[in-house]
Amino acid sequence: MASTINVDIVSAEGQIFSGEAAMVFVPATQGEIGVAPRHAPLLTLLKAGEVRVKLPAGDEQSFYVGGGALEIQPTRVTVLADTALRAHDLDEAQAMKARQQAEEALSDRNSTIDIAEAQAELARAMVQLRMIEKLRKVRS
Repeated sequence: MASTINVDIVSAEGQIFSGEAAMVFVPATQGEIGVAPRHAPLLTLLKAGEVRVKLPAGDEQSFYVGGGALEIQPTRVTVLADTALRAHDLDEAQAMKARQQAEEALSDRNSTIDIAEAQAELARAMVQLRMIEKLRKVRS
């Protein structure tokens, strides 16, 4: 029985991770999915959130995805992200600015900005800020 699964995380900017994992956790639109080796095949959409890759040695790597698609095969997990970053590459100032702009767009009733897009941008910024806060706690 296989004890690892091959994981690829890619976005339009390129491949961000490729390697073996003992387990992968992804933010699907219907809730978080845990993927172990020999998982049943699945295609689903992703929402903005954290992808956690538990490596065979036991440590864990985190990645931010801004949405996308997930393909699971028994020996491979492929995350096709709209945007993807390693968690430690998240920019707090940029995320705070994006949150502020989205909140302003939502409160400005005269704005020509699409409400759904502003809500999606706010959600992405909030996920990034939560991940940054989580990293701070891990480092302390």
